[in-house]
Amino acid sequence: MRHFGIIGFPLMQSFSAKYFNEKFAQEGIDAEYSLYPLDKDEWAKGEPLKTLLNSLDGMNVTIPYKQAVIPYLEHLDETAEVIGAVNVICRHVGYNTDCLGFMDSIRPLLHAEDKKALVFGTGGASKAVCYGLRKLGVEPTLVSRTPKAGMLGYADLTKEVMARHTVLVNSTPLGMMPDTDSCPDIPYEYISAQHLLFDCIYNPEETLFLRKGRAQGARTKNGMEMLFGQAKAAWAIWNKE
Repeated sequence: MRHFGIIGFPLMQSFSAKYFNEKFAQEGIDAEYSLYPLDKDEWAKGEPLKTLLNSLDGMNVTIPYKQAVIPYLEHLDETAEVIGAVNVICRHVGYNTDCLGFMDSIRPLLHAEDKKALVFGTGGASKAVCYGLRKLGVEPTLVSRTPKAGMLGYADLTKEVMARHTVLVNSTPLGMMPDTDSCPDIPYEYISAQHLLFDCIYNPEETLFLRKGRAQGARTKNGMEMLFGQAKAAWAIWNKE
């Protein structure tokens, strides 16, 4: 039997185990996929992670370890190195398939006028999102509670800024189960039918971020298709020769 799993914390929101174990059952694959929640204390020890790296045939990485896991790996593939974040590991090599899942999911929704995007959050998911947007010809700007050079703060989101950036992407955990009453602190009243809101979260199906955007007439999309796309790409990596 082959063994796969996902590390992160918390993992109660993760659909990965359900997705892969159903795949294994339907396709008669002798494998299992498990959740490995590592809190900050377990992560700090290092040994639980090293044990998993040596024992699993393949691993997914989610919040908050997509960047923190890199020093434990022997090598990064070219895309993961450019992005600076990892969500798939195979034989101590880090990959990023989030960008592929994101690009495939958002591409059909983009209009010719969608040239600029605001990306909320600065973690590993945002790095994959920004990479994917640039590949699709959309220039991203990060928005952070503690902005650095080249970023915006939430207080900078004026009506004019919101109008210029027609693509809005939530790459933070705000709104994710069980904290479903939270969302990025943006001026939703400036959102219009010209906007596209994409949330990397897939649980719940419609976050407060998306619900507020839909109420303003915007196009909306959750992260479920992105999840399936990155998972399909991860499976291909785990099975390549």
